[in-house]
Amino acid sequence: MKTGSHNLGKLFMQLQRLERHPHTYGDAGPLTPSEIHTIDAIGYDGEILMSELASRLGVTKGAVTQIYARLEAKELVKRSAHPDDSRAVLISLTEKGKNAYLAHEEVHLNFYKELSAQLNEEEIQIFERCIQKLNEFMQK
Repeated sequence: MKTGSHNLGKLFMQLQRLERHPHTYGDAGPLTPSEIHTIDAIGYDGEILMSELASRLGVTKGAVTQIYARLEAKELVKRSAHPDDSRAVLISLTEKGKNAYLAHEEVHLNFYKELSAQLNEEEIQIFERCIQKLNEFMQK
């Protein structure tokens, strides 16, 4: 069990290291992990309320407002009026934001393909179940 917990600790440290560095996705320029995760949470064809976005990301509305301002300055997101509620504002991706979204998806797909190439079918199924259980555990 010590090896498993040690490897899990190493994995978390690697993920933290990755989370500290901006990456470039498409023509969007360098984006921090919080910026690209916000783009991902909005979705390719999505329109979302600021409060829904905060909930999806598990952060405060104030934090989302700050991230939104940075993304808006980079021309990756835009606001539009809510059709039914004049007080509400919907957020969506610009074309440049959609390109960043697709580039981020491609990074995930390529990573998964490279990892899958090193595993047999049974190992892939076990890995996917383990990731699902880890996600469920971490959401508690």
